[in-house]
Amino acid sequence: MSTEKDTNRIREINKVLWIILALNFAVSIMKLIVGYTISSASMIADGFHSFSDGSSNIVGLVGTAIAAKPADESHPYGHKKFETFTAIGIALLLFMVSINIIKSGIAKLTHPIIPQVDIYSFIVMIITIAINIFVIVYETKAGKKLHSDILVSDAIHTKSDVYVSLSVILSLIAVKLGYPILDPIISFIISIAIIKAAIEILISSSKVLCDAVVVDPAEVITLVSKIEGVLDCHRVRSRGREDDFSLDLHILVDPLMSVGKAHELHHMIEDEIRKHFSGVHYIDIHIEPIKSDETELG
Repeated sequence: MSTEKDTNRIREINKVLWIILALNFAVSIMKLIVGYTISSASMIADGFHSFSDGSSNIVGLVGTAIAAKPADESHPYGHKKFETFTAIGIALLLFMVSINIIKSGIAKLTHPIIPQVDIYSFIVMIITIAINIFVIVYETKAGKKLHSDILVSDAIHTKSDVYVSLSVILSLIAVKLGYPILDPIISFIISIAIIKAAIEILISSSKVLCDAVVVDPAEVITLVSKIEGVLDCHRVRSRGREDDFSLDLHILVDPLMSVGKAHELHHMIEDEIRKHFSGVHYIDIHIEPIKSDETELG
């Protein structure tokens, strides 16, 4: 992957993050102003939820800046995993926000305050849902196109925002119907939704950081086995991110094959793999002679 391509990718990711950051802070300010004005625990909780979204965007901008650095002596494989590591930071922020929401909800239960619901509170929530739907579509599309862990993680986070906003509307309706106790209870439900989003991000990020399989070994074996000169392919392993992963494999060849021919075969295999797996960065191919008993089995 060229440096220019990496730079353009990071620039596009940052562009998306800045746009989402502005939207999140705008939505957060609206919710908090109205929430505190009408004393709604659920709306205030949702406001801080949106504020945490903006904070996660800032963390994402820092993460992509570090991930954009080229490989060096201390990081010979590059810095791209810092983007995944940053996604975990977003998840931790979500856990912290959920704890604060739970504390606030408990305070509302012990010292009840009846929210003063008006038409403006409903308008704010409807605007919020519309913005969140736009963010989900925009960020998910950009995340998949740019193979960005941060954008995909944030999109997962934003999906939970829609359900949170809907629950706030239900809370406002409940208060209007004379059931103010549901306001702090729904804030607890919001905290659960936030925790769920955080766990999903942790699971997704841990697969990269813990070297989970990126591509199906059988797919690689089928591809490589079709190349002339390859008698067998095994011990296929992959790790990393979908857009930047390492692959190593063993192939068996005719024991009489010259070093020159083996070298040519190595390049043929590497070229074929790169054609079919655009995200592969490092390829380690171990060539070994096939044994007579393996030939008989074949």
